[in-house]
Amino acid sequence: MAQHFQLHPTHPQLRLIHRAVEIVRDGGVIAYPTDSSYALGCTIGDKQAMERIRSIREVDASHNFTLVCSDLSHISLYAKFDNSIYRLLKVLTPGPYTFILPATREVPRRLQHPRKRTIGIRVPDYPIVDALLDELGEPLMSSTLIFPGDELPENDPLEIRDRLEHDIDLVIDGGPVDNQPTTVVDLTDGAPKIVREGKGAVDLLN
Repeated sequence: MAQHFQLHPTHPQLRLIHRAVEIVRDGGVIAYPTDSSYALGCTIGDKQAMERIRSIREVDASHNFTLVCSDLSHISLYAKFDNSIYRLLKVLTPGPYTFILPATREVPRRLQHPRKRTIGIRVPDYPIVDALLDELGEPLMSSTLIFPGDELPENDPLEIRDRLEHDIDLVIDGGPVDNQPTTVVDLTDGAPKIVREGKGAVDLLN
């Protein structure tokens, strides 16, 4: 049965953050709040946890996971980009965007797009995520928490706990958040291409 930690959305309790990261490092799958919706997360190298997330989402092996990073220096370890893309990322991060970029060798092949060898990268603007990443010391492998058949992602931690109490290890309850997905921007060809318009404003991308 999933544990349930109530964290303050702007000043998360560090003892609970520490325990949450222990659960992740032990192979756990967590649901956690971001600046757009709740997401499912686990460590980068945990294939079993990744398959659990796929099962919850009912997606196949072609589903693109996202690496949730703490800042631009983290991004540069896992994705390739030039100076013009760097300037754009600097403007748009942190924020409710997911960027598709060519993956570096640090990204396990099973996380990359099978043909394009790309990876989704995200830097949320949310204190709970910042605290988790600071304690973990590496990105979270994540997927937006959208239940099968739903169009919008989940934003209510109590409903998540009710529906997933036997499927995940921890719900981090930061209270209700937005239920908009991120804006997805493909940067693999240099020029920004909007794949999905979500919470992140697109006027800076035109």
